[in-house]
Amino acid sequence: MRLLRQAKIPFETGSYTVDETDLSGVHAAHELGVEPERVFKTLVARGDKTGINVFVIPVAEELDLKKCAAASGNKKLEMVHVKDLLGLTGYVRGGCSPVGMKKHYPTFLDETAGLWDKIYVSAGQRGLQLILAPEDLAAFTDAAMTDLIR
Repeated sequence: MRLLRQAKIPFETGSYTVDETDLSGVHAAHELGVEPERVFKTLVARGDKTGINVFVIPVAEELDLKKCAAASGNKKLEMVHVKDLLGLTGYVRGGCSPVGMKKHYPTFLDETAGLWDKIYVSAGQRGLQLILAPEDLAAFTDAAMTDLIR
């Protein structure tokens, strides 16, 4: 949030009660009282050519690894193991934000984000969401908006 404030990017926050038995984004959307299509999860994958890549997609959807590989300039991608997430990004599962990772990784935002004036993404901890314009998120993270889901 500090980084967004420094960049003068407008945002709001939303919070919800975390259920350790259900860290799904659909649960988060339900708790926030918004459509799951507006709430986006952050997934991290390793490409065979470009290394670590970040993909931001609606919480109820699945990543299409072939589309993501093509978008990121890789022949193949594999998801990063949960145990490696904190070391690579600074975030834990269920609280991984596309904003403020330890390093700047190539980032891709699913094109459906453009259907909304504001979307929800993790603020970097479980139970806290950033609410911001998808264009602002894409500009701040230098994300390409493209088709990433099945």
